[in-house]
Amino acid sequence: MPRRRPVLREPGVVAATAALLLTSACGGPLHVDPADAPGDQAKACRRLVAALPETVADQPRRDVDPAGSTVAAWGDPAIVLRCGVGTPDGFDDLSTCQVTNGVGWFIPEEQITGEPTEILMTTVDRTPAVQVRIPREYFPPAAAMVNLAAAIKQTTVQDDPCL
Repeated sequence: MPRRRPVLREPGVVAATAALLLTSACGGPLHVDPADAPGDQAKACRRLVAALPETVADQPRRDVDPAGSTVAAWGDPAIVLRCGVGTPDGFDDLSTCQVTNGVGWFIPEEQITGEPTEILMTTVDRTPAVQVRIPREYFPPAAAMVNLAAAIKQTTVQDDPCL
């Protein structure tokens, strides 16, 4: 009768294989086009990205491409943050903003429906400005606003406060 060889199961190999499969299933880093922030703003944006929380709206942070840039993302579908953006379309001196935990956000009027919809919100009282796209799956945007406020206040400069 032939002798059976023992099957060796090394926990590290199993864990590494599982991690590789999970990474492959997720499709790797999410590509996000960074804003074209000028020098000092780009430095502040990199500080912001380093200070951002590991979860936003109960969604885990995910890898982005380009890594080490001025962008970040959480969840799938992704909540996407871009730092160093310009003034948002539709914002003017008569626009209102929503202040949450000391950070003023502009949300275009057509997105304020009370119904689940994708939200594109931008800080309008900070330099550099921060834009966050929140898929409808994470509506309303209040949780993301709260989760991001501390890092934004820590790494950006408040200009004229929102009223």
